[in-house]
Amino acid sequence: MGYWDLEEGKDCVSKTWITTKVATAMGLVGSAYHIVAYQPETAVEALTRATSATATMAAMGAIFGMATCLSAQARDAPEAPTNYFIGGCASGIFLGARTHSAVTGTAACFGLGTVAMLTKVGKTEGWRITGPPKL
Repeated sequence: MGYWDLEEGKDCVSKTWITTKVATAMGLVGSAYHIVAYQPETAVEALTRATSATATMAAMGAIFGMATCLSAQARDAPEAPTNYFIGGCASGIFLGARTHSAVTGTAACFGLGTVAMLTKVGKTEGWRITGPPKL
């Protein structure tokens, strides 16, 4: 069962678990590319970098999933794209706190919130990125 198969605003634990798994996988892949591009001097340094980046991405995924689901419940508007903006913004704020930078947190809040909201709108309206155009 995928993320979009679950009802909005319900079963927050399952939705959060899915977003955490996806974000963790993205963190592992990103860490691998970073380690290849910027060679660490020791294996311990490589492990530390990979663990830190992966844990940060996993936490961002969990925050996104939980914030999106809880805002859908609290606002009593489960299908609203605003819930996704709130979840993306919460993840961005965490990233700013993690990097000790208000500028990073503000930019990530706006950027991740906008991408998440547009993803929800696109899914609702049937937008497609690839494939032949609908005529």
